[in-house]
Parts: sequence; structure tokens; C-alpha cells
Amino acid sequence: MSISIDRARQFVYANGLLWEQALFSYLFDGGSIERLHSCLLNYKNADGGWAHGLEHDIKCPDSHPLALEFLLTINRDTGVPITALLDGTVEWVERNREADGSLRNPDTLLKYPHAPWWSGGGQTKPDSITGNLIRLGLCSDELQATTAGWASENLNLAQIEANEWLFMAYHAFDYYVNAPEKPELAPLREAAIANIIACASKAEPKQYFSYFHFARTPDSPVAKATPAELLNKFLDHLASSQREDGGWDDEHGLKHWQSYFTVMVLNVLRNYGRL
Repeated sequence: MSISIDRARQFVYANGLLWEQALFSYLFDGGSIERLHSCLLNYKNADGGWAHGLEHDIKCPDSHPLALEFLLTINRDTGVPITALLDGTVEWVERNREADGSLRNPDTLLKYPHAPWWSGGGQTKPDSITGNLIRLGLCSDELQATTAGWASENLNLAQIEANEWLFMAYHAFDYYVNAPEKPELAPLREAAIANIIACASKAEPKQYFSYFHFARTPDSPVAKATPAELLNKFLDHLASSQREDGGWDDEHGLKHWQSYFTVMVLNVLRNYGRL
């Protein structure tokens, strides 16, 4: 069955949130970036932080790190511009750090619906947020310094190489691929990319789309380092696995994630000339 943008549109508009519909419209139907930004700003609080279920698995309305991490992930995954939305956000991150550089969650976090895997608390790792803020040219020197200290203790070479879940490779990837180029970080950057390829080579088909969190375009460093046969296997699978309802599966069969991942997969297929 050939890839159908029309069926994908039907799926996203039937199942997606307003911002996911606006994202689809912006990427595939000539929709305005202003409307997408307007939708996303509903998830921003006056303190500069983000919340309200933007990341589907935590619904707390008070600003917390996971919501910001996901907003930055949307930019990483799709290339949609978000810099205009981040006024005051770096300052929020700076105010919500512990002494060791980890991130602080609000006391109210678990008073609201949340996925069971977050029952122990929210995201405290600063690596992805800091790395993506560096990539966008927005990270302060102070935040870079405290995250570098945290990473030296919590994201070292052995820890990177020990990761076996493709999706979770984003911690090392987002941080070390975007951190300022220093000789001592080069092995960590290389290890982050190598770990992605190693995990991807052993992944099940339902996980293949996760590879493209790190290889949105053919000129990404991960795509360039991946054997062509492996990369084409992933693309062939994505191109052939659109469901009859127009959507694509996520790794865990959670329908509330499938509208976003459908948009992401379509964008990847277009970037690689498969659409």
C-alpha cells in the first residue's frame, strides 16, 4: 500500500490534539507557523516554563522539565521553529536546578494524571534540555557549566555504552552532539552515535521509527555513520507500515502518542525522498 498523506491527515485530525493538527497543517498543508505557535503557547506558564500535558504522559499544570524537554524534542524531530516561544524559558531552567545540576520538579507533579512510569517523580536529567538549548543558541554559560558537571558524573563513557534501549539514547545524543566541541568530549560524542547504531541494529521493527529521532535528515551525523543497508531497512519499514486508518504505531501501542509520531514519520519519509 502506498503512503497516503490524506489518510494520515484523517488520522491526525480525528485523534490528535489541536497543536498536533496545527503541526501537520504547517508541515504538509501550508498552514501558518503563527497558528502552530499560538496552539503551543497554551502550554506555557507565566514563569517561562511549560506544562499542561504537552508531553502526554504528565498532565500537571505547573511548569516541569519533561514538558520543556518534549517541546525541544518537537523541534529536533521535525525542524519546526520554536525559538520565538522560549522567552523566559532558559531563566526558568536556571531557577529550577539542584546544586548538582539536576532539575527540580514541582511538588504538585503527581497530584495530576501521569503515566505509571513517572510515579516516582518527573524528569530530573538536564542533558537533553541543555543540549537542545545549546543547539538553538539559547543556553546560558551558567546552565552549560552546571550540566557539564552533572554529565561528568551521570553520563560518562561506560554509561553511554551500557544503554540498550534505542529510544533512551537521546540523553547522550542530545547533550554530547550539541555540546561545545572540546577534545575531551569527542569520544563521548562518538560513543553516543555508536550506541544509537548498535541499539538500532538490534531493534525490533516497532522501534525502527525511534532511530529517526536522531537522524531526521540524510545529512545528520547518525545517518551518515549508519550502514546504508541498515538505514534503508528502517526506511522501507516506515514506508510500508502505515495502517489502514492512516496512522503509524508507536513502540508501546499507545494511541495518544500516535498522532505526533505519524507526523514525525511522514516528515522523515519526505526528508529522505520516500514521500
